[in-house]
Amino acid sequence: MALIGLCLAWELWLAPLRPGGSYLALKAAPLAIPLLGILLGWRYTYQWSSMFVLAYFTEGVMRAWGDRGLSQTLALAETALSVVFFVAAVAYSKLTRAAS
Repeated sequence: MALIGLCLAWELWLAPLRPGGSYLALKAAPLAIPLLGILLGWRYTYQWSSMFVLAYFTEGVMRAWGDRGLSQTLALAETALSVVFFVAAVAYSKLTRAAS
């Protein structure tokens, strides 16, 4: 949910590409797809969303490299949040697997 909030705030208010906000805020919409499964603790959702969130990691790294100022800071925050989610999702998937 923090990544959704960051994406929306970044592109609508904090450092949008265009004054007044941009359509790039729609990048937060795909994060709503796995949200229910994450909140309900569905293991399969954690598994596939761990790969899904890597797109946000990639965007954060690229914009941290190319942007300056507040946008660069927000890109680093996006990168950090996506890494935290990835590690947590992989750990949750591993801890909840069936015993062999």
